Amino acid sequence: MDTSSAPPPTGPLDALSMRDVVAGLEENRRAMASLQAREMQLLGRAGAIAAEQTERIPVSAQRERELPLRSIAAEVGAALRRSDRGMQGRIHQAAALLVAFPAVIAALHQGRIDMAHVRVIDEAGSRIADAEARGLFEQAALVVAERETPGRARPIIVTLAQRIDPAPLTERHADAAAARRVWVRDLEDGMAELVALLPAVLAHGIHDRVHRTARALRDAAALERGAGGGQAPGGRASGGRVTSGGEPGVATSVPDAGGEPADCRTIDQRRADVFADLLLTGHPTAEASDATICETEAIVAHVQVTVPAATLAGGDAPASIPGHGPLDAETARHLAGGASSWDRLFMDSTTGAVGATDCYRPSLAQRRQLRARDEHCRFPGCRSDVWICDIDHTVDHAHGGPTRCDNLAHLCRRHHMLKHHSAWTVVQRPGGVLEWTSPAGRVYPDVPRRALEFTAAIAAGAPPPF
Repeated sequence: MDTSSAPPPTGPLDALSMRDVVAGLEENRRAMASLQAREMQLLGRAGAIAAEQTERIPVSAQRERELPLRSIAAEVGAALRRSDRGMQGRIHQAAALLVAFPAVIAALHQGRIDMAHVRVIDEAGSRIADAEARGLFEQAALVVAERETPGRARPIIVTLAQRIDPAPLTERHADAAAARRVWVRDLEDGMAELVALLPAVLAHGIHDRVHRTARALRDAAALERGAGGGQAPGGRASGGRVTSGGEPGVATSVPDAGGEPADCRTIDQRRADVFADLLLTGHPTAEASDATICETEAIVAHVQVTVPAATLAGGDAPASIPGHGPLDAETARHLAGGASSWDRLFMDSTTGAVGATDCYRPSLAQRRQLRARDEHCRFPGCRSDVWICDIDHTVDHAHGGPTRCDNLAHLCRRHHMLKHHSAWTVVQRPGGVLEWTSPAGRVYPDVPRRALEFTAAIAAGAPPPF
């Protein structure tokens, strides 16, 4: 990303150009990051003062040894109008971060990253007990954090932590899976969150099946209306929870051109309805609960998993779920045993980029190679999955652009339109790097995840992650 700095603009805001606005926002973000790092250092110093006071109290007086930190947290909390319990937690977190990731705090102070990046690095790397391995992880994570948004950086940084941590991933996954659970958190307006902590492959599979079922039911309802089928029995539109009576908390149907209620739910609402119906009735719609055959039961989840060949042969190298991160070897082999097809990927040992696949049909091979390389929309910061993206010619086909992988990339519909109907431009560089130029003339390179992960690991002195 273009990190060129400029003095903050002065004068009336309505006189600023777009270039000045962007420069001003960047300067503000750097200043805020520096202040947040300073606050963290002050909180760490407060913790150190509490520790010095605690050391002067005999070890046998356990209750008294807790008072210095409590007292200091209460004083800081009162000054900042925050609860002392919350402030005690922040002091503890700041002290731990300053010891575990000093380079990350320095980068925050310099405005190279922000607090969201710090949280991602801390969550991924705080479990690395070995100090040397944690130092390698910190270097690699900073390479990624300085180039990517926190959302895009998270799966890469999690993967780096898993690869660099000397503790076996299979053991860590088994420990984490033992904590699986389901809970409910009540919200306002008669709503609640149903949350499930599951192995990643199961969670992604559930979401994918719900999404595919919701889309299939939506398309079926549209065809039914077009054929004059109207509304499903019971006042409920085919495949969902829309009623003409306007139930509380549920989208209300509106009449279509033929006078029948039309299903106006969003795809998010459809997914939520399918999710509830599947769990409560065993079918994606309430009407299908009494039926013996449901067409959408044939829909299965589609989860892309990349597995090293050595892992399939019994090795311990982790696989990965694009957009999420690493997957333990045992689970990967179990999934591979039931796979109906295989795509072999050849990785460039220098850059870490996907070079080719060995599929039979060239057009299908290109799509598979691009899915493996891109994993999500290639506009900076966007994480829309490749399965809902368009494959775009970087140089338009109408203008002579070839249909080759070095001229193709996944773009979600929003950013596909932005490329073609705005002043944004893009050039594809070697290794699948997309170099975007904004209307203000700023350049934002977007690097494929695997190549960026590879570069970060090499920068940290760790072995290549492939």
